[in-house]
Amino acid sequence: MINVLLLSDLHGNYEHIDRFLELNPDMVLIAGDLTDCGPAEGVKDLLAKFDMPCFVVPGNCDPRDILDVIERSDAVGLHGSSIDIGAITFTGIGASNPTPFGTPFELSEEEIDELLVKAKKRMKHNVHNVLVAHAPPLETLDCIGDMHVGSSSLRAHMEDFDLVCCGHIHEEKGIQECGGVTVVNPGMASEGDCAIIHFGDAAKEFTIDLITVSP
Repeated sequence: MINVLLLSDLHGNYEHIDRFLELNPDMVLIAGDLTDCGPAEGVKDLLAKFDMPCFVVPGNCDPRDILDVIERSDAVGLHGSSIDIGAITFTGIGASNPTPFGTPFELSEEEIDELLVKAKKRMKHNVHNVLVAHAPPLETLDCIGDMHVGSSSLRAHMEDFDLVCCGHIHEEKGIQECGGVTVVNPGMASEGDCAIIHFGDAAKEFTIDLITVSP
């Protein structure tokens, strides 16, 4: 059993990190919005707290130079990339599809599609195949009011994965099944929300616990 801590939407508030680490994960995934529109340099101290493998994509509220900060850290930047760790392959796409707010790191659907196509060319089909994204796929954990605001490009590619880890939509903490693919939004890490994903030895053998910690 491999236990992976999933965080998203820290928005510069790192007061819960020690409590998250008390969950003793084997690995950590961070699905974007590490900052609240910057600055990126503060992320160095955050990533230094993780003494286990840590894989990161940026969010729409992260400045684009966060990619350089992640590159200089001990964490692994997954944006537009893919890496296999034992029986698990992680593929990543950060930022978000366009929003009405003009946040620092937004991509067109065409750009998201292009990055995913390139990443999938390097992707090894594994026992567990995980997409780590900031934005959710369209019509999965993506409602703001009555509107679906997820990415159509992510939706088009999600069938190539067993599990999609995302964030972005603060109101949509939860787990959803869609066409045999599990989608999880762990909630806002800035408020103590996280998820632990327990990966077993067989394909699609995983369970997810949604957890809220106190400071």
